[in-house]
This record gives sequence, C-alpha cells and structure tokens, in this order.
Amino acid sequence: MFDFEKLEVYQEMRGVNLKVLKHLFTHKALDPYIQDQFKRASLSALLNLAEGTGRMTSPDKKKFYITARSSVFECVAILQIMHDTNVIEKSLYDELYSGFEKISRMLLGMIRSME
Repeated sequence: MFDFEKLEVYQEMRGVNLKVLKHLFTHKALDPYIQDQFKRASLSALLNLAEGTGRMTSPDKKKFYITARSSVFECVAILQIMHDTNVIEKSLYDELYSGFEKISRMLLGMIRSME
C-alpha cells in the first residue's frame, strides 16, 4: 500500500472524484469546456495530493498540498457555474459541495501542520 492511500483525505477525495467523473461521463450534453476543466481540476486535486505525499521534504510536500487545495477551489467554482446554469441536480451539487468543503478543510490542516 502506498502512503497516500492511507490518508483519509485521499480516500475522501477519491470518492468525490469518482462522483464527478461518473456525472461527466453520463452527461454528454454538458459544455465540452466545462466538462474538460472540471475533469482536469478534480483529477489535479487527487493527483497533487498523491504526488505530494511521495515528496521527501516538508516544503516540497506543502507545495503539492497547496496546489491540490487550489484545484479543489477550482472545482467548487465550476460546480457553482453548473448549478447556476441548471446542468447539475441540486442533490448532487450539495453532495459534491459538501465533499469539496471537507477536503479543503482537511488539506488546510495538513498545510498548516507543516508551518
């Protein structure tokens, strides 16, 4: 098992990412730019967390965790646009928003612990 797989925040992010991808794969009518950007931002959050866990120094790890959190913020902005334009169900919006909020808090705790 890799170190990042042991992290609760990774498992949480993985679950949210799966919901995002399933939504995007089943809603082909969604604007291609929004679809691509949401997919990239969601994957970026997950992948930067994993990559940061593999780094050897605290400053290096912290940089990747900050990037992961920034990608979470990007996801929320896209999610809000999708909500405002009625291209996502309210229940899924609420579920994803709550998940991203939890992930953001968890990442912030990791970042602050490195200061």
